[in-house]
Amino acid sequence: MQSGSSNSYRVLLSGGEGEYIEKKSRFIGIVRKCETEEEATAFVDEMKKKYWDARHHCSAFIIGSKGELTRCSDDGEPSGTAGRPMLEVLTGSGIKNVAAVVIRYFGGVLLGTGGLVRAYTQALKEALDNCQVGVMRYGVKLELTTDYNGIGKLQYFLAGKGIVPLSTDFTDKVVMALIVPAEETEQLQKELVELTNGKIGIEKIEELFYVAQET
Repeated sequence: MQSGSSNSYRVLLSGGEGEYIEKKSRFIGIVRKCETEEEATAFVDEMKKKYWDARHHCSAFIIGSKGELTRCSDDGEPSGTAGRPMLEVLTGSGIKNVAAVVIRYFGGVLLGTGGLVRAYTQALKEALDNCQVGVMRYGVKLELTTDYNGIGKLQYFLAGKGIVPLSTDFTDKVVMALIVPAEETEQLQKELVELTNGKIGIEKIEELFYVAQET
């Protein structure tokens, strides 16, 4: 499902790691979901302790659904060769609430400005390739009420649209809860009424953000 709404943004479902080697220098990229500046800072500190024997621990992060807060650090590398390029990679990915650290073990050969930029960005790209990404979308939670005669047709219809109900309760009637993208709600309601010849109750429970699998 593509993120067509302006309210949607990409998020990490799980972080990832990647590695890049340039002239014997080893660059380890690590990406993690962080929702506050404190979490991002703690993540950087954790990596510094874990890889205490490395020469540099360069970092970048983007916090907020609209990327309101961004920070980056070259951690002793020449200015603009690590943190800023890493931040540009994160920005280009469209992922929000994300932090990245690239750890460098120096291999004894100077890489020059261009070499450093390439190595730090490549290590981060490798890590991002190993992340699972979803889309945070703005949606509506609906409650559908129908009789037993209509449930088979309804389940088939929803499956065709890739909608998986949150719950289905079978009592004297069938009550189904589901979340749909906000911009698709009106059209879906029309189709459901047509499908059941009006024999369906549709109640809007709440509007909310939810994570959809990226395709």
